[in-house]
Amino acid sequence: MSRIIAGAAGGTTLTSVPGQGTRPTTDRVKEALFSRLDAYNAIEGAHVLDLFAGSGSLGVEAASRGAASVDLVEMSERAAGACRANADTVNRVLGWTCVRVHRTKAETYLGRVPEDETWDLVLMDPPYPLEDEAVMSILAGLAPHLAEAAVVVLERSSRAHEPAWPAGLERFAEKKYGETRLWYLEPA
Repeated sequence: MSRIIAGAAGGTTLTSVPGQGTRPTTDRVKEALFSRLDAYNAIEGAHVLDLFAGSGSLGVEAASRGAASVDLVEMSERAAGACRANADTVNRVLGWTCVRVHRTKAETYLGRVPEDETWDLVLMDPPYPLEDEAVMSILAGLAPHLAEAAVVVLERSSRAHEPAWPAGLERFAEKKYGETRLWYLEPA
């Protein structure tokens, strides 16, 4: 059972994705990730994009901690349903619509974004079997939409090798937690 760790909705239990097919970020990894993002001052007032959102637990955590807006992007209908439930819960606690859900592929969503839309924080947790080429293509499409001091966090298997990052992005940190590796990227 996943929960929101801190902020206005801290302690709130989240709806999980029914069935199989998603790999939720563990509470240990989520705590470490948000501790680091807090240290970077990357959440408060940020415009956040959560690609491959699953249940939306990372995005709603950012909303609870003071993000200005959060867009959850998820292709699976079951997972998008969990995203909607969790967004509704957090929006109710916050008293306004901070979190929006988009049921579509990440590539499709990025292809429809207005040219001038930017994000300060992007959380990206694609399925581990998704090939690096596909992930790098999504990152390349994302790069023009990043604010100047944006942070992108990519969650992958700890067994994955560091990919060749697309033009416009560079890695500034990484951390391994058991089966999970977090790559921290910024605009080049």
